[in-house]
Amino acid sequence: MAESSFVQPAIPKFDGHYDHWAMLMENFLRSKEYWGLVENEIPAAAEDLTDAQRKNIEDQKLKDLKAKNYLFQAIDRSVLETILNKDTTKNIWDSLKQKYQGTTQVKRAHLQALRKEFEILHMKTGESVNEYFARTLAIANKMKANGENKGDVAVVEKILRSMTPKFDYVVCSIEESKNIDILTIDELQSSLFVHEQRMRSHEEEEHALKISHGDQLGGRGRGRGSFRGRGRGRGRQSFDKATVECYSCHKLGHFQWECPSKEKEANYVETEEEMLLMACVDKANG
Repeated sequence: MAESSFVQPAIPKFDGHYDHWAMLMENFLRSKEYWGLVENEIPAAAEDLTDAQRKNIEDQKLKDLKAKNYLFQAIDRSVLETILNKDTTKNIWDSLKQKYQGTTQVKRAHLQALRKEFEILHMKTGESVNEYFARTLAIANKMKANGENKGDVAVVEKILRSMTPKFDYVVCSIEESKNIDILTIDELQSSLFVHEQRMRSHEEEEHALKISHGDQLGGRGRGRGSFRGRGRGRGRQSFDKATVECYSCHKLGHFQWECPSKEKEANYVETEEEMLLMACVDKANG
C-alpha cells in the first residue's frame, strides 16, 4: 500500500505589492490555524493564573513563534531589518500593513499616469526604431513594476499603430505576413530595424546621385562657358599656353580646338557647301 504524501503549500513571497501578498498570506496562516495570532494579542502572564491558563499562554507563544517564522520566510532581508524590533506576529503584520499598504495606493495612482502615457505614446519624427522601442519598453516595464504586465501582444500592437507614416508599408507587410499573437517584441524590433537600415541606405544613395549629377551639370556648364562663345578662356588667363602643342598643326601656343588652320578648313567647307547648294537651286529653277 503506497503511503500518502502531504505537499507543503509554498509560503507566499512578499514582492512589494502588499494587497496581493496580504491576501495570499492570510489564507496561508488560516490554513495553519495561526490567523488568530494576527487578530489578537497574546495575553500577558500573571501570577494569579491557573495552570491551564499558563499552559494555554505557552501554547500560544509557541504557535506565535511558528507564525513569525513563516512571516520571516516570506520577506527578504531588507524588509526583515525594519521589523526586527517587533516581538509578535500581530506586531509584525501591523507594521508591514502600515509601511506598505499606503505605498500600494501610491503605486496605483502612478499606474494610472503610466497607462495614459502608454496610450498617447507615438514615434517621433526623426526618432530611430531602437530609440522608440527603448522608450516604449521603459514605460511598459514601469507599469509591470507597479502591478500591470502589458505582455508582448499589447506592446507589439501599440508599436505597430504608432509608427511614423514612412513605416506604413512596412507595418502593413508585417501585419499581413506574421501572426501578431505570437510575434515577440524582439522579432518586431529586428524586422523594423532591418527596414529602417534599407530606407537609410536608399536615401544615402539618392543623395549621392543628386550630388554627382549636380557636379556633372555644373562642370558641363562651366565647360561651355570656357570653350564656347565670347569670353572664351576667362578664368584661365593666368595659364601660359606657350608650351602647348596643337594636335592639328603641331605648332605651339594654342590648343587643337582653337587652331587657326581648323577655322580656315571649316570656313572652306562651309563656302563649298553654300556653292553646291546655290548650284542645286539654280538647276531647279532653270
